[in-house]
Amino acid sequence: MQDYEDATAFLGHWGRFQQQVFFLICVSILTNGLGGFFIVFVTDTPAHHCLIPDLNLTVDWYRAVIPIEVVDGKQELSRCSRYRLDVVRNLSAQGFLPGRDVNLTDLEQESCVDGWSYSKDIYQSTLVSEFDLVCSEQWKKPFTSTVLFFGILSGSLISGTISDRFGRKPVLFMTMGVQAIFTFAAIFSPSWVVFVILFYLSSLGQVSNYVSAFVLGSEILTGKVRVLLSLGITLSFAVGYMCLPLFAYFLRDWTSLMLALSLPGFLYLPLWWFIPESPRWLLSQGRADEAEAILRKAAKKNKVEAPQPIFDGVHFLRFTMSTGYAGLSLNTSQLHTDPYISCFISAAVEVPAYISSWLALQYLPRRLAVICILVLGGASLYGIQLVPRDLSGLSMTLEMVGKFGVTAGLSLMYVYTAELYPTALRNTATGTCSAVSRVGSCIAPFILELSVYSKYLPQIVLGTLCFLAIFASILLPESFGQPLPQTIQQMQKRDRIKCPCMKRKANSKSVVMIESQL
Repeated sequence: MQDYEDATAFLGHWGRFQQQVFFLICVSILTNGLGGFFIVFVTDTPAHHCLIPDLNLTVDWYRAVIPIEVVDGKQELSRCSRYRLDVVRNLSAQGFLPGRDVNLTDLEQESCVDGWSYSKDIYQSTLVSEFDLVCSEQWKKPFTSTVLFFGILSGSLISGTISDRFGRKPVLFMTMGVQAIFTFAAIFSPSWVVFVILFYLSSLGQVSNYVSAFVLGSEILTGKVRVLLSLGITLSFAVGYMCLPLFAYFLRDWTSLMLALSLPGFLYLPLWWFIPESPRWLLSQGRADEAEAILRKAAKKNKVEAPQPIFDGVHFLRFTMSTGYAGLSLNTSQLHTDPYISCFISAAVEVPAYISSWLALQYLPRRLAVICILVLGGASLYGIQLVPRDLSGLSMTLEMVGKFGVTAGLSLMYVYTAELYPTALRNTATGTCSAVSRVGSCIAPFILELSVYSKYLPQIVLGTLCFLAIFASILLPESFGQPLPQTIQQMQKRDRIKCPCMKRKANSKSVVMIESQL
């Protein structure tokens, strides 16, 4: 009986085996970045107005048949109504001119009974134009985004338990397959309802894949490389995310975009033969021979000699950060007039956020890092409402600083959660925390709709959640500089309420023991 990390110290921290695991796990996350927020483009609403059938109207009446409305101080064509066509047709036939012979405000209006005409200046088609998710059906657009996050929530709950029961590796590949297969199937949806069902099934694998890959890598890698993994995974996600607007720019219809995003998932199947199962998990299941076989193969790759034998026998914080991350990411269309530039800005800000999170994991106690991040995010979001309207660039900067904070915090919380729970419960705990956090993601699309009542109300709500979460972070135990717990007893020994700036030094000869499974 001995400490796992002591028993596997002969491998070193950064040999060929660890490099292979690190690289392949990071590569598997690229599709998560590509598929994480493609809903921004798929459900974007093109400019539209009521469809006007061919009624032999004069040019003047064709131009005047759609009422003019004032929206946010600007005049634009009504999106949901038109003047009654039978009346307009009669007036046109009689030679009356709109605005001169007829006062348009006196005419009766009707809904878009013939459908809508959508602008193709930006998109050839979106889900909105495909299924007319506008006017009385407009609620279906934010609901579609909520379905995405509800699927992520469900997948996080299910996959964690399955992973702790059947292994990290099978769940990693199963969730990648689910994501790819149902994203591809959704292309052929004959209706919005069918699309939502398939979209929900696809989203079951989105974060489940992320969590499984993270836990698998965390249990295989040791020392500072484990912390480096958090940077590698999050940067891989960010790279995929930054490629998303590039894909969307060249693929302007929603079906082509979803096809392009689903295909890479099938290319990852060969990785099954190169990514090993977690030896820690195998030990916790009494499969010490299999764990030892993996480590002996690793020793050959690293060109080191293995000993004989090798073995002797956090919820509210995640909710807040996930709500803020989803809300600010879905709000990208409001940052810039060009949605592709907006999406790229939102994705690019994640790169420094992930690097900052990695640096914080390297050098700062976990609680102190979380508190600083929450203060930064909350203060930035509160500050937006104080910016004059003519300084839109400053508002965008503050919103991106807020996203920087919640993104860095969300990345940090994956590591923090994995460090708090023992091997037998680590994936379940990480998945459960992720599921709780996705409740926030589910309501995020509707938080954005609060801007109808007040332009800055969504940012105020998200900022308030950041400050409330600071109090919850104080109650968490500190895990900085300590080895991963193998048992529940070791987890319970962690100190809970201390000053966040205090650091508990790890004892290199800790009494952390692995129960013999032989």
